Amino acid sequence: MTSDAQEIQVVVAALIERGGRLLISQRLPDAGHGGRWEFPGGKREPGEHDSQALHRELREELGIELAIGPHAWTERSGPLELRFYWCPWAEALRPRALEVVQFRWVPAESLNGYLFPPADSRLVQALVDGRLIR
Repeated sequence: MTSDAQEIQVVVAALIERGGRLLISQRLPDAGHGGRWEFPGGKREPGEHDSQALHRELREELGIELAIGPHAWTERSGPLELRFYWCPWAEALRPRALEVVQFRWVPAESLNGYLFPPADSRLVQALVDGRLIR
């Protein structure tokens, strides 16, 4: 391994759309980028595939089970590779803020009004501009 090679940590997140709004959640104060908003998800654990990790994270953070849809976006930020997937909403679900401060359903064009981690900025702008549509 060369000195400039870094171990990549994969982070998976869900783009969940319902009625023209996206679900975003607020990180716990003691988490990295505490208090910022994000698309629900988290780090993939050893041996997990993206879909397994995203299912686990959605259960842990919001208490919901969703189908994992198509890949929507990938962003590289230092040692992190963030992978975003469209996840179709199921009407009977009732998310709960379990490992997040709160969650909100936000129109894509309003996402700039929320403070996201820097690694999400290009994705957020693409959603705001309507360049990433499911």
